[in-house]
Amino acid sequence: TFSLTVTNPTAIPLASITANETSLATIPLPSTATPGATNTFLSGAPALPNPTSIVSSNYPTLDKVPPTDSDEVQQWISEVAASGISIPNITQTVLGGCPANAEAAADTSRCWWSCTGCVRDTDVQECPTKLTWGLTYDDGPSFYTPNLLSYLTANDLNATFFTVGSRCAQFPITLQEEFMAGHQIAVHTWSHPYLTTLTNEQVIAELGWTKKVIKDVTGVTPNMMRPPYGDIDDRVRNISIAMGLTPVMWTRINATATFDTDDFDVHGGLASSYGVLNNWQNIITQANEIDTGFIVLEHDLFEETVQLATGYILPSAMNQSFDIMPVINCLNKPLSDAYIETNDNSTNP
Repeated sequence: TFSLTVTNPTAIPLASITANETSLATIPLPSTATPGATNTFLSGAPALPNPTSIVSSNYPTLDKVPPTDSDEVQQWISEVAASGISIPNITQTVLGGCPANAEAAADTSRCWWSCTGCVRDTDVQECPTKLTWGLTYDDGPSFYTPNLLSYLTANDLNATFFTVGSRCAQFPITLQEEFMAGHQIAVHTWSHPYLTTLTNEQVIAELGWTKKVIKDVTGVTPNMMRPPYGDIDDRVRNISIAMGLTPVMWTRINATATFDTDDFDVHGGLASSYGVLNNWQNIITQANEIDTGFIVLEHDLFEETVQLATGYILPSAMNQSFDIMPVINCLNKPLSDAYIETNDNSTNP
């Protein structure tokens, strides 16, 4: 049961937001950027590249873990080795999560977030200021991202988009629109794997190709990442840091309770839209009780997730006392600190 105080009057009825719903027509992007334009939200931004330069043959196969023998990956491996960051010799996990990896799950020294909630000082898991929401969306860009972007623009909201490299290569114009609208772009791997199951070299390839395609499309290189499924341990964590990427999780208030709406599972029929809003109602309650701000796990990959965000979650959030912004801003840093090319190191060395 739930009783959200505000919903979007044009929202799709909850009973219609299901795994087997009939897809509605997508809407066009609010605008499309001109190659050579500069981002007015980002001081010192380079000229925007031409998206027609994004050719699939220049990148690994979409949605597959990239090979590690390419010149690019070999260069990134060398850079990690020369970074001065020690990569711990932690064994890979196997698919199946904590139940399939009992020994690893019990080993608190590896700081495996999935099973123990362990974080290091390098991780971002909440915003420091109470009632500040670091708004994030994972797994896009997608066919439905324009619907979300239109809503965010109409309500003067900005978010952090943790983008999948394969989707960036598939939807470069949408990625450019996110970037040019003042949203923060960050890394969410090339093919969305469980990173702790991969070799060091494969983790480097997943992160490196995503960094590269984002720079090829936007002209800037992000310095934040989110591991798919929250699957990170000290091995994956240190590789990320060695590649200049700060891990960003979502708020966890104890070993089992995280700020996860579970919106991703509606598309596959593993969760209901009603359950998502129950989760959101609980998050609202908990966000008002904790002493810090918060970060929530949501997605822009599926029609259902965008419908829930624009129809219910965001309208109700704007009726709360929440200050909604991208993660970089909720950390009291300017948007320019989110990218290597525009970060002057004064507040984000």
